[in-house]
Amino acid sequence: MFLKNLEKYHITLASGSPRRHDLLRQAGIDFTIGKGRDVPEEVPYGVHIDEVALFLARLKSNAWKDIWQQPDQLIITADTIVAIDNQVIGKPDNQEQAFKMLETLSGRSHRVITGVMVRSANKEIAFSDITTVHFKPLDREQIQYYIDRFEPYDKAGSYGIQEWIGIVGIERIDGSYFNVMGLPVSRLMDELEKF
Repeated sequence: MFLKNLEKYHITLASGSPRRHDLLRQAGIDFTIGKGRDVPEEVPYGVHIDEVALFLARLKSNAWKDIWQQPDQLIITADTIVAIDNQVIGKPDNQEQAFKMLETLSGRSHRVITGVMVRSANKEIAFSDITTVHFKPLDREQIQYYIDRFEPYDKAGSYGIQEWIGIVGIERIDGSYFNVMGLPVSRLMDELEKF
């Protein structure tokens, strides 16, 4: 493991996201994947849009309380949202929703916010990271091509920055590329060093 101060912990990444799994592995962290605890992603009225992702990451962490309360356990949870026009764009349920989401993002800037919770029996760290993504205008054929080939139904905002749409459609980003993939790894490593 890269961070020696974490060797006393058994680390669980409580996420079904293959992108988060890959990013944490590439960062040199030894961990197991925690799956199977579905949490209703309901946000109460009044939670500020910048706090939604962290609120959801905390909900997910609470579902693993029986694990992180054990002395040698550490749980990492995360949630990523896309925000535009002061609204949250979640994951699409179908092709029509995916198309509408990408039409909304086309030619505009939006924010990707990832909230992260790191918890053990006696400590917790909570933070959010924000990246602004600038899309070029996309025509209907480009949007349909992407949806047909990549089926982005498991992605907030209906796109993966590492996929075709990101390569041809994103002009620039302000902030962490990996945050847009679902885990702000550099910031997470900084926080884990303090743990």
